[in-house]
Amino acid sequence: MELKPYQQQVIADLSLFLDYLIRVSDIRHSFQDYWTDRGFRPMTGHTIEPYKNNVRDAKGLPVPHVCVKVPTAGGKTFIACNALQPIFGLISPNDGPPDVPKAVVWLVPSISILDQTIKNLRDSNHPYRQKLNAHFNHRVEVFDKAALLAGSGFNATAVQGQLSIIVMSFDSLRARNKEDRKLFQENGNNLSFVAGTAAANREQPDHVLEGTDETAVINVIRSLQPVLVVDESHNAESELSVEMLANLNPSFILDLTATPRRNSNIISFVDALALKGENMVKLPVIVYNQKDKIDVINAALELQRKLEVQARAEQEQVGGRLIRPIVLFQAQSQTAADNHTFQRIKDILVKAGIPSAQIKIKTASVDELKGVDLMADDCPVRYIITVNALKEGWDCPYAYILASLADRSSAVDVEQILGRVLRQPYVRQHQSPLLNLSYVLTASSKFRETLQHVVNGLNKAGFSSKDYRVVSDEVKPTTPPMPDGPNPLAALFDPKLTNPATDQPAPTATEDIDPDQITYPPQTAASEATKGSVSANPVHSPAGSGAGGRSDVPPGVVDSPVIQDIQRQAEEEAKAFEQQLADMKINGQEPDDAQQSVGRYAMRDHFSEQAKAIRLPQFYMRVPTGLFSTDGEERLDRTHLLGGFPLGKQSTDINFDNVQADLYKVDLEQTEKGQYTPAIARIDGKTKEALLNNILAQQSRDTQLNSMTGRLMRLLGDFRPISDADVRKYVKRILDEMGEEQFRDLITHEHTYAERIKRHITTLTTDFAAERFRKLLDTDEVFVKPAYSLPATKAPKETAKDITKSLYSKEERMNGFEERVILEVANLENVAFWTRNGERGRGYWLNGYLNHYPDFIVVTKRGKIVLLETKGDDRDNSDSEAKRKLGDYWRQKAGETYRYFMVFEKKEFEGTYTLDEFLGVMRAL
Repeated sequence: MELKPYQQQVIADLSLFLDYLIRVSDIRHSFQDYWTDRGFRPMTGHTIEPYKNNVRDAKGLPVPHVCVKVPTAGGKTFIACNALQPIFGLISPNDGPPDVPKAVVWLVPSISILDQTIKNLRDSNHPYRQKLNAHFNHRVEVFDKAALLAGSGFNATAVQGQLSIIVMSFDSLRARNKEDRKLFQENGNNLSFVAGTAAANREQPDHVLEGTDETAVINVIRSLQPVLVVDESHNAESELSVEMLANLNPSFILDLTATPRRNSNIISFVDALALKGENMVKLPVIVYNQKDKIDVINAALELQRKLEVQARAEQEQVGGRLIRPIVLFQAQSQTAADNHTFQRIKDILVKAGIPSAQIKIKTASVDELKGVDLMADDCPVRYIITVNALKEGWDCPYAYILASLADRSSAVDVEQILGRVLRQPYVRQHQSPLLNLSYVLTASSKFRETLQHVVNGLNKAGFSSKDYRVVSDEVKPTTPPMPDGPNPLAALFDPKLTNPATDQPAPTATEDIDPDQITYPPQTAASEATKGSVSANPVHSPAGSGAGGRSDVPPGVVDSPVIQDIQRQAEEEAKAFEQQLADMKINGQEPDDAQQSVGRYAMRDHFSEQAKAIRLPQFYMRVPTGLFSTDGEERLDRTHLLGGFPLGKQSTDINFDNVQADLYKVDLEQTEKGQYTPAIARIDGKTKEALLNNILAQQSRDTQLNSMTGRLMRLLGDFRPISDADVRKYVKRILDEMGEEQFRDLITHEHTYAERIKRHITTLTTDFAAERFRKLLDTDEVFVKPAYSLPATKAPKETAKDITKSLYSKEERMNGFEERVILEVANLENVAFWTRNGERGRGYWLNGYLNHYPDFIVVTKRGKIVLLETKGDDRDNSDSEAKRKLGDYWRQKAGETYRYFMVFEKKEFEGTYTLDEFLGVMRAL
C-alpha cells in the first residue's frame, strides 16, 4: 500500500519542517519561518499561533512537538508509520552508529484502539508493518505493557539497532498515583539497561524520575529518549496528559488528530475534500427526519436493501468484492424513561422477518461482535444495535446507515458514532451515487438540535457543516421558515427542506413499535437497482442464508418517496462534490482550516467576471479506462514520463573539479543578552576530524561507502517515481569510483557534492522525460485541454507595491527586474489586467517533463492570454532552455488565444526576447 497524494503531502510537510529545525536552532523561529514561507503571515485577525513549548526533556530543553490534522478515515496510523523514517533521520541520522536503539512510544486513548494498533503493527502482512519493515530493514519489534514488565524480548541487547515500538494507552501512564503502578516500580527484568554491576553505588543519571528506581520500566523508556506518536491527541492536552508526555523524556512528539486543540503546533492540514477525492470517505452525510420510529425502521430496511442490490449489480458488472451494507440502529440509553431496550429492538426485527443471524448487539455490557469479521464474505451481519459503544477504534466500512430509535421527544445524539459510518469500502468510487454517501435516519421532534449533533459529530471526525445535507419528506405539507435567532444551524440549511413534522409537539402517549407495521422484505424496494449506467437484478437468496439471507423482491414495484428523495439528493450531491473536488485539484487551494490563518486578497470587482471565466490549458495524458479511471485521461505529471527510467545504466561522469566550500546559511544565534542576531555559518567546509580520524580510520571501505551514501541520500531528496533503492545504488556507484583523496574531499564538502549529484540526476531525468514527452505529443497521447481556473482569492507571502491593472487587490512581491517588466506591461494601452503567478505549488503551472510556473499571467483587451517568464541577470537560468521549449510546446497546442514569452534583461538565446523586443510584440496583441 502506497501513500495517497494527500498523505504524501503530509510527509512532505513534515520533512520540510524537519529541514527548518535543522537550519534554525530555535524551534520557535523554525516554526514561524515554516509557516511564513508558505504564505501564512501575521495580520490583524489572522495571526499565526506562536509555537508552544509544551514538553521539555530531562535536561529541561524544549522537545519538538508538532501536530498533523487528519480527518477520520484519513489513514493517520499509516501516515505515522511513514513519518518515523524522516523523524529518525533528524534524530538518528544514517551516518550515526548503526547499533543506536530507535524507540517509539505509540500512545492511544482506548483499549480497543490499543488492541487494534498492536495487532496491525505486529502483522507482517499488514501494510503498516510492511512499510515499517521497508524503512527499517525488517528490524522492527512491537511491545505492549505486559512484555515490558516481563522483559519479554525487551532488553539492552535486543533493542540495539532496531526500531522498538511500545504501544500503550494514555490511562496506563497518566494517573497521579505512580508508586502503585508497576511501570514506576523496581523491575529486575531491566537490569541489562543499567550500566555496570555496582549500579546501586552510582549516582543516578538524569533520566531517572525522582522517587523511582533506575530499573523501573518508565526509566528504561526515558533512557531511550523515544519518539512519541500520540494517536487522537485531542484526548491528551490536560495538565495531567502533558505531564505524562514529559515523563517519557521524548526526543520528538508527533500528534495525530482530526480535531487539534489549543496546545497543538499544527504543521499540516488535510482537507475533507482530499479524502473524498481519494475515495476514503462516504460524504456528504444525508440526514432524513421522519415522523416516527416505524418509518425510521422501514426506511433503513429499504435503503439497506437498495444499497445491497446496487452493490451486487456493480460487482457483477465490474468485479471486485461484494459490499454488504450495514445499518447501525442507535437505541436510546436504558436509563431513560420509555425506552426500547436492545433486546426488544432485536426481537422486533426478528418478528418482522429478519434472520437473527443478521442482527448483532454491541453495547457496554453485551458484545455479540466479539470475534466477528464484519468484512468477511460469509459474514451475514447487516444490522447492529448499539447506543454509543461503537466509538473510536471500531471500524467497518460496510456501515452505511445510522438509524436512530431514540424517543421522538429527544434530540438524537449521534456525535459519538457518526464517524463510524464515514469510511469508504475498498477505497474506490462506486458507480452508484448511493454507495458513495452515508446516511442518518431519525424521528426527532427536536430536529434542529439533532442536526447540531450531526455537525458536532462531523467536527469530531475532522469535517464540517458543509459535509452533510438535509433531505425532506416532501409528501407532507410545508412548514413556515425557521425564525431568526441564536440557533447556530439557522444558516446551514434551507428551512424549506426541513421535515414539517419535526416542529410538531411530541405525542404524550408512549410510542411503541408494532412489528406488523414493519415491511420486510421491503414491499416498495425497486427491482431495478439503479437508473442509467448500472442495472441490477433482484437478489434471489433463501432467507437466513450466509450468502444473502434475503427473499425475492416482487418485480415492477417502485421506490418509496423516502428512497426517491434520498436518491435524488445523492445524485445531486455527488455531482456537486465532484465539481468542488475538481476545483480544488485544479487550483491547488489550501484547506479551509489553513485558509483561516492566511491573509487573502480578492479579485478586483471590475476584472473578476472576465478572470473567473478563464480556463488555462494544461497537458493531459490518455490512460486506459477502468475502475479508477473512467474517462480515459489524467492530468499529466512528470512521473508519467519517467516510468522505466534506467538510472542504473546512466553515466556517473560528474564533474567534481574545483569543489569549494561555497555553501553558507544565515541563521539567528542567541547573544549573551538573550537576544537573537543574524549570523552567517558555513555549511560545507566544517572540520570533521572526529569522522575523518576516529571513525573512518576504523571502518572498512564498504562501511565508509554505506555511511556516506546514507548521508548523501538525506541531502538528495526524492526522485519519484525512481525508487530510493535505485538512487542509493547509483550514488554508491559514484562513490565507489572515487579515489581516496576525492572521497575525503567529499566528506568535507558533502553538501556541494550532493548538489552536483542531484543536478546531474535531474538533468538525466529531464532529458529522458522531455524526449518521451515529445513523442507522446506527436502521437496525441499527450494533449491540452482547459483545466486551471484563477483562484478567487490569493495569499501572497509578501505583498508588492501597487501597480495599475493588477487582478488582485494585492500581488506577490517581485524582484527588481520582474517589477520593471510588469510596470512597463501594465502601462500598455491594450493590456486589460495582469497577475503575479504563484510559485511552486501555489499557482498555475505548465505541466510536462518539468513543472514550470511562469512569473506572470497577462490578459489583453482583445482576449489574448500571455504567460510571461522573466530572467534577470542575477538569476540562475540553467533550466531556461528547457522551460522555453515547454512553453513553446504549450503555445502550439493551446491555440491562437495563448502566447508564451521568455524575457531576459540582457542576455538571450534563440526563441527569447529582450524587454524592448517583448514590449513591441505585446503592443500588437
